[in-house]
Amino acid sequence: MFASVAWGQSGSLMPVPGSEIARQVDSLYTFLLITSAIGCLLLIGGMIYFALKYRRKTEEDKTPYITHSHILEFLWSFIPFVLFMVVFGWGWWIYDQMRSFPEDAFEVHVVGKKWSWEFQYKSGRTSPELVVPVGKPVKLIMTSMDVLHSFFVPSMRVKQDVIPSRYTALWFEPELEGEFNIFCTEYCGTEHSSMITKMQVVSQEEFEEWLANDPMKGLTMAEFGEKTVKAKGCVACHNLDASRKVGPGFKGIWGAQREFTDGTSAIADENYIRESILNPNAKIVKTYAPGMPTFQGQIKDKEISAIIEYLKTIK
Repeated sequence: MFASVAWGQSGSLMPVPGSEIARQVDSLYTFLLITSAIGCLLLIGGMIYFALKYRRKTEEDKTPYITHSHILEFLWSFIPFVLFMVVFGWGWWIYDQMRSFPEDAFEVHVVGKKWSWEFQYKSGRTSPELVVPVGKPVKLIMTSMDVLHSFFVPSMRVKQDVIPSRYTALWFEPELEGEFNIFCTEYCGTEHSSMITKMQVVSQEEFEEWLANDPMKGLTMAEFGEKTVKAKGCVACHNLDASRKVGPGFKGIWGAQREFTDGTSAIADENYIRESILNPNAKIVKTYAPGMPTFQGQIKDKEISAIIEYLKTIK
């Protein structure tokens, strides 16, 4: 059974906490809810009570003389101040833990792009989903290929902006095996809501086996191309059939005549496909807007060749 696909298993409306820091965040959040509820009850309840008790019942009623109390004035200022300082100190303690990266953390590079995530491991394996071992601190080193994104794992209660041309990082230590959702929480374009993937938390033995067994091995070039298309997030903007999405569908594109916004045209051959991957704004097809990010430096020649062979098979 997956640990966090269901909401409310922890007795609340929050996703199941998957780490120690997540539980600490929940404790602080619960404290804020309780103190806010008590404060609201005292303030609104007291206001309603005194409004009813001291309301003017007849025309002859006079407003009663009410004097002030130094003790009450001190308490309703001092108690909120103490609560504020408790929340500040508690929040800073949790934040400091979130930003203090363990030296023995397992590092994974994360690349955000419209509109998918790519996870790169030091062994050379890449994946559209994040796979990590349970009980081991994981450090994510993140950057973006295009615009500002935000990496959010609700069950770990961690979120971090992913910024073009620089690196940001976050860490967590998963304590539960299972499947957890990952979202982009910074609006990044028309398909922002589909920039969703999964994190699989597995045992150390399963993780080492997964890391060693690259599914790209032993495939034909076309099969390798199909998996590359999915791994690189191409399906976020292109359907595998002929239907239109953000970009054109892949089916039937090979060998087709392409009409461009500058009035020129070309046949979708090897050179056209390669240029479309590495320099996508060089030729913009009519009725489409420029928006595809370049994969220059992000994709290998063998992967481009494999994608071309795959497109040849889906006429």
